[in-house]
Amino acid sequence: MLSRLTVSDFRNHEDALIVPAHPFVVLTGDNGAGKTNILEAVSLLAPGRGLRGAPLREMARQDGGGGFGIAAQVDGVTLGTGIVADAPDRRQVRVGGTASTATALPEHLAVLWLTPAMDRLFTEAPGGRRRFLDRLTLALHPGHATHSARYEAAMRARTKLLTDDRPADPSWLAALEAQMDEHGAALAAARQDTVTALGLALMDQPDGPFARPLLSIQGWRADGEPLVDQLREGRRRDAAAGRALSGPHRSDLSVIHAEKGQPAALCSTGEQKALLLSIIIAHAALVAQRSGRPPVLLLDEVAAHLDPARRAALFDRLAATGGQVWMTGTESELFSALGAATRLHVEQGHIRPA
Repeated sequence: MLSRLTVSDFRNHEDALIVPAHPFVVLTGDNGAGKTNILEAVSLLAPGRGLRGAPLREMARQDGGGGFGIAAQVDGVTLGTGIVADAPDRRQVRVGGTASTATALPEHLAVLWLTPAMDRLFTEAPGGRRRFLDRLTLALHPGHATHSARYEAAMRARTKLLTDDRPADPSWLAALEAQMDEHGAALAAARQDTVTALGLALMDQPDGPFARPLLSIQGWRADGEPLVDQLREGRRRDAAAGRALSGPHRSDLSVIHAEKGQPAALCSTGEQKALLLSIIIAHAALVAQRSGRPPVLLLDEVAAHLDPARRAALFDRLAATGGQVWMTGTESELFSALGAATRLHVEQGHIRPA
């Protein structure tokens, strides 16, 4: 859990300090007050660009000095990240006061989030679902971020060679394809392990008001011809397409509503939200079981469209994960059934006890 969070010059927060006293942290306030900005700050304590996926320079406070800083205490270790005005597109990371990289963060903290924008997850392009699956995978396999970064780097270098006007060096292409094969196999194996384990965890979830999903990986799979052979044979095709057409970056997460036997993309918005909640809650329990360290969950406006019975059921399920849960809402009454929590009110970038 985060025992302390400090934020400076981030979005509309000039200076904020939160010291949670309970596993639940509830942020309430009007729309635009800065509630989601706090969740975004916590999400940056994981690899990637956070829950909004925005460019780093856009996260700096408009009236600030051009940089921002985020720091948190997690099990006695200080995790920090931010940017400086001279390099607004370069993210800096510190672990225990020592300069590090974002790929080291999952060794200390697992973070997962659910935002209103993710209501479109099942109807948008496969890339969004892959990123969602990779966040799930990262909490179970901390090395997943390193394999992903190296796979992407090798793939970009290969594409550049193939689309260059000059003839590509076959030996250099072969070396890059071998790297894609090595790291791609690790990516695919970790994703498959996550989907398989999560499917079993979902079967153990009690019946209740949330839909039960069936998960599988579709599209490109690692159980066919070795990737290195696919890449070598597909060089001419990939050069014409301007991208690699084989590999784990072409996979997709399939979600089926178990009771209806219906793809999530064809379900109602409410059912899609329920499917996502089921996945996240089961995943939190799975991470806690495997590592003894449940993930921090960031749930933005999650209670707004649930009736009182479903809200109470959600809070009970979240409490059972044993992890820290940060939630936002416009009205404090939405969390009246929650019980003990660190309740904060956010107003124009200022935070006070609710």
